[in-house]
Amino acid sequence: MSEDKLEQNPATDKAESEGLMQDPKNVQELTGYIQNMLQQMQERFQMMSDQIITRIDDMGSRIDDLEHNINDLMSQAGNASNPALTQEKESK
Repeated sequence: MSEDKLEQNPATDKAESEGLMQDPKNVQELTGYIQNMLQQMQERFQMMSDQIITRIDDMGSRIDDLEHNINDLMSQAGNASNPALTQEKESK
């Protein structure tokens, strides 16, 4: 094997294939490159933030459902242990 060949990094290969790793030739190219990278970072951050918020909302709904089910079970268990309460509720 040749010592000149460096290990391949999949992230670097992908970036190079997308044209992200080109050496800037002047200040304008460097500025454009940095702005592009910052825009991509912002988009990824926003996407991750949206995913986190969605998951938190889903978890909140699940907790509400669980709380409702627990309350139902507790009231059923209370009625089953005290048949007189069940008869009073049915007569009302």
